[in-house]
Amino acid sequence: MALKFKVKSKDEVPAELSNLYVERDGAWVLDADGAADKAKLDEFRANNLALIKERDELRQRFDGINPDEVRRLADEKRKLEESAALRAATTAGEVEKVVEARVKAVKADLDKQLAAVTGERDALNSRLVAIQIDQAVVSEASKRGLRSSATPDIMARARNVFRLVNGVPTAFEADGQTARVGKDGVTPLTLAEWIDLQVSEAPHLFESNAGCGGGGATSQYSNGPGGVGNRSVRNPFRKESWNLTEQMKLQKTDPQLAARLKAAA
Repeated sequence: MALKFKVKSKDEVPAELSNLYVERDGAWVLDADGAADKAKLDEFRANNLALIKERDELRQRFDGINPDEVRRLADEKRKLEESAALRAATTAGEVEKVVEARVKAVKADLDKQLAAVTGERDALNSRLVAIQIDQAVVSEASKRGLRSSATPDIMARARNVFRLVNGVPTAFEADGQTARVGKDGVTPLTLAEWIDLQVSEAPHLFESNAGCGGGGATSQYSNGPGGVGNRSVRNPFRKESWNLTEQMKLQKTDPQLAARLKAAA
């Protein structure tokens, strides 16, 4: 019998499997690393597919359209119309009025078309960038045990920090201009480093055993200065509790936890 990820009440859980489920958000869910609500994943996937389809339709719609060529053709049309109008208006002495009217009409039409194309392009690019950042963030955070209900929260937080630069999510400071650097103070902050910071700063977004490979190393570290587990040993990567032996031991037994502790130091 296949295990259900979520049930409404504990009565629906077979007695022999009750230890595998925990109560969360008003329901009972399977307590397993990497498990996620299928409905949330399906919704996320459906939204991505819809936006990709919309992108492809817009690309097809404007395929081959060159704004510079549009301006050139419009300019030629204007010149022909002006020429005809000038010939008709010469005898009436109203050449200047005809030229002015033609110029205003053509310019207004071109500005309107260009604004529409530019607006649609910018809106589409913005939505595609958001999708790419969302996917990258959710993928990386899921490795750390992101709760399925915390997906919207982690995506919103990431959008305030990351922008797509040459196809890569890049972190920026609050001013939106200054690149945010990692722990070494030199290299750019990576998405993985940022997720590690969220595990420390917003642990409610992650499962209680997020990033823990096994029970041995995890339970040694506290929620105190630099800690992430349940006991009272200090973070061996912090300056005040620096311990190279413990660092090497932890990196061998649980590299994921070592990375989190190092990020929190």
